[in-house]
Amino acid sequence: MAKVAVIGVGQSEFVRSYPGSIRELAFEAYRDAMKDAAINSEQIDATVICSAPEYDKQRTPAGLMAEYLGLNPQPTFYVESVCSSSSSGLRTAYALIASGLHDIVVVLGFQKMSEITSADSQERMGRGADIQWEAPFGTMMPAYYALYARGHFEKYGTTEEDLALIRVKSSTYGRINDKAVFRKPLTLEKVLEPNYIATPLKVFDCCANADGSSCIILASEEKAKSLCKKPVWIKGLGMATAPITMTERDTFSGLRCAQLAAKRAYQMAGITPGDVDVAEVHDCFTIAEMMAYEDLGFAEPGKGKDLIRNKETYKEGKIPVNVDGGLLSKGHPIGATGGSQIRTIVLQLRSEAGEMQVPNAKIGLVHNIGGVGIYGNVSIFGVE
Repeated sequence: MAKVAVIGVGQSEFVRSYPGSIRELAFEAYRDAMKDAAINSEQIDATVICSAPEYDKQRTPAGLMAEYLGLNPQPTFYVESVCSSSSSGLRTAYALIASGLHDIVVVLGFQKMSEITSADSQERMGRGADIQWEAPFGTMMPAYYALYARGHFEKYGTTEEDLALIRVKSSTYGRINDKAVFRKPLTLEKVLEPNYIATPLKVFDCCANADGSSCIILASEEKAKSLCKKPVWIKGLGMATAPITMTERDTFSGLRCAQLAAKRAYQMAGITPGDVDVAEVHDCFTIAEMMAYEDLGFAEPGKGKDLIRNKETYKEGKIPVNVDGGLLSKGHPIGATGGSQIRTIVLQLRSEAGEMQVPNAKIGLVHNIGGVGIYGNVSIFGVE
C-alpha cells in the first residue's frame, strides 16, 4: 500500500454563532492549513468537502467552497457520514492518493450549526434515526446516548459520578485550548448538579452545537518528503457501520461499529491498543468517551471507569485521551469535528501542542463516530 502523509492542518475557532458565511468560515481553516503546509492552491490536485447537508442552507456546498477557495477546475468531492464526515473524508482522500489518481488532496470540514434554530437542529438530528420507525416518536441524540448510559450502568455498575469525572477532565484541557467554545474549569460538584437532559445524562454530560471548520492536507510519499519537514503518516484506517435502528442492535454498552473499525485500523497499522501514545475520541456525551475507552481496547469491557477514576486518561496517565478538551469543551460543528481531532493528533506527533503536549508521542489515534454508532471511523497516525 502506498504511503500517505498529513503535511498541513488548520482549524477555525469553534464558536456558538459565527457572524460570517459558510465560505468565510471554511476559509479560516483552509488558510491556516495552507500556511502550515507552505504550499499554494496550484499544487492541490483535488478537494474533499465534508459536512452534514441537513444543516446547510447552501445546496452542494462543495462547489461553493471550490470556487471561493480558487480550487477550480480540480476535482471536488462531497463526503457525508454525519458527525464522522471529515474522518470519512480523510479515508476518501487517502484512497485517492494511494491509488495514484492524485498527489495532494485537501480535506475540508465545516458546519455552521447556527444557520438554523436550535429546535430545527434537534429535529434534524432526530431524523438521523429511522424516519419511519423511530424519529416520529421524538427520539433525540441525548435520549439515545442515555439509553447506552443505562445499559452500561446496569451491566458494569458505572455511575453518574464516573461520567462526571470525564467532564471534569474535559474542562481541565478545554481551559487551555484557544479554539474551544468552553474554557472554564468545572468541579465535580458542578457537573453532578441534577440538571437532567435525558436521565442519567445532565447538562454537562452533553456537548454543545458549534460553528467551525477544519482542514487537513494529505500528500503522497514523494510529495510529502519533498515539501514537509515533519510529515505525519497515516498508519491505519478502519471503518464500519451498524444498523440505524436500535431494535437491530445486540448491545447497549458499547458501539459495535467502533469496535470493528478499531480492529481493522490496528491490523492495518500493525499495532495494538497498548502502542497508542495519545488519542482523540468522539465524546459527544460523557458515556460516549467511556464506551470508547473499552471499544478501542484501552480497557476491558466494564473497566473504563477505572481509567478515569485513576486519571489514566489525563495527560500524565497511561493513555491520554482528549487533552484538547474534546467535543465536550470544544463544541461539535458536525462536519468539522473529525478534522479537528486529526489536527490535534498531528500537532501532538509533531510536538507542537503547547500546554496540551503529551511527552514523546509517536503514535496517535482518532475515534470519530457518526450518529448513534451508525458510522465508526478509527484512524491511526505515526511519525515514522
